[in-house]
Amino acid sequence: MHHIMRKGVITAGLLSSALALPAWAAKDAVIAVASTFTTLDPYDANDTLSQAVAKSFYQGLFGFDKDMKLINVLAESYQASSDGLTYTIKLRPGVKFQDGTDFNAEAVKVNLDRASNPDNHLKRYNLFKYIATTEVVDPSTVKITLKQPFSAFINNLAHPAAVMISPTALKKYGKDIGFHPVGTGPFAFDTWNQTDFVKVKKWDGYWKKGYPKLDSITWRPVVDNNTRAAMLQTGEASFAFPVPFEQAKLLEGNSKLDVVTTPSIMQRYISLNVTQKPFDNPKVREALEYAINRQALAKVAFAGYATPATGIVPPSIDFAQSYPAIKYDPAKARELLKEAGFPNGFETTLWSSHNHSTAQKVLQFTQQQLAQVGVKVKVTAMDAGQRAAEVESKGQKESGVRMFYTGWSASTGEADWALTPLFATTSWPPAIFNTAFYSNPQVDKDLADALKTTDRDQKAKLYKDAQDRIWNDHPWIPLVVEQLLSANNKNLSGFYVMPDTSFNFDEADLK
Repeated sequence: MHHIMRKGVITAGLLSSALALPAWAAKDAVIAVASTFTTLDPYDANDTLSQAVAKSFYQGLFGFDKDMKLINVLAESYQASSDGLTYTIKLRPGVKFQDGTDFNAEAVKVNLDRASNPDNHLKRYNLFKYIATTEVVDPSTVKITLKQPFSAFINNLAHPAAVMISPTALKKYGKDIGFHPVGTGPFAFDTWNQTDFVKVKKWDGYWKKGYPKLDSITWRPVVDNNTRAAMLQTGEASFAFPVPFEQAKLLEGNSKLDVVTTPSIMQRYISLNVTQKPFDNPKVREALEYAINRQALAKVAFAGYATPATGIVPPSIDFAQSYPAIKYDPAKARELLKEAGFPNGFETTLWSSHNHSTAQKVLQFTQQQLAQVGVKVKVTAMDAGQRAAEVESKGQKESGVRMFYTGWSASTGEADWALTPLFATTSWPPAIFNTAFYSNPQVDKDLADALKTTDRDQKAKLYKDAQDRIWNDHPWIPLVVEQLLSANNKNLSGFYVMPDTSFNFDEADLK
């Protein structure tokens, strides 16, 4: 107790002396990020970035530290029943939302009832669809009963989408909550200028005493890679992510900046729509895997800050399997295409889920490589709006998706979320993100069975079988696993990129 008291006195002392200076500079951190935000309601956001920004004002019951290890946040502890059906969670007492509403078991119930109701059509419904009921046991205890055993449930509650929103605000704003966020986090929402920035400011009622250390954070979307790097050089930004790989050397030469590399769980791949000709032919799909030189791609598009994919799940995810490297062999690609009845190749489209310069380089490189085996692709780099309209909201019948370059972070740190959303039959768009429209009954069964068992060896077996089958069915061209490159002004400390490409800024401070 004594230690906390002393810390409180020190901060108060610093503050008053800082205020006494004639020009007191607010600690404003400007964070330059790669794209605009779709919504500030994490339950309805499909992109990690919108969820990362929402961490300024929102918190979940659980979360991850900067190395993706599970931690308690608004929850103090939990207990799972032996049948894996009920989870009893003890809540942190004395926490308030930024509008003065109490955070308690009732607030958890309101949020989980909203998240698990399919009628709300929230984009993250799939993380919560196994919840049957959420009951208030007492103000600091909540009991969640699942429809079926789901052994990754606490990991799902740690996902950045699973946040606690003020029930008062939910009632007041309804469907517009994405523009009026009210949470328990360290910063309160200040302004959202749709094209330009989101600004959050320090909230004095935050439950963690002595935090946050910053006065405000301005999240600034800067689509152009080079502009983001330039903003660090001029001091307009305190932190930038992602930093263009080709600018790393230049930034390293600036004594005011730190350039930081983090391993990622970001798997980059091209999905092939297996329900459409010619991708319904497994030989065609396999041919395309041989047509891409991954080592060269890592150099050309990622300046070496990426490693060729060893499977369909990145190595740092629990239960990931690795396979022998896919060789670059254009002659074999041509031979397989010939066997499949395409001796002269074919024409198709390749879309990308993003339009930043790295994605554009991947498209150009892939286009050139495929041309060498006779496959002519027309490329389109999409912005968030186009992606939502053309890819995320269209079912198999009307979907124009053929080859689709994108990436996936399993933000629960666990194989279920790396596999089910991308390969289960139930995950075809518009439900989730299985843009290959892949379907294999045995894979579906493996993925379902893995969630029913709490026996680790049994889970490992099932996840291996599923990955082996998917690997041999070739619904994807697996490309690379990225390394994450960020840079910051040395004055900014405690601001990290996490392996899932979201941010950890609990300890962020400017000197």
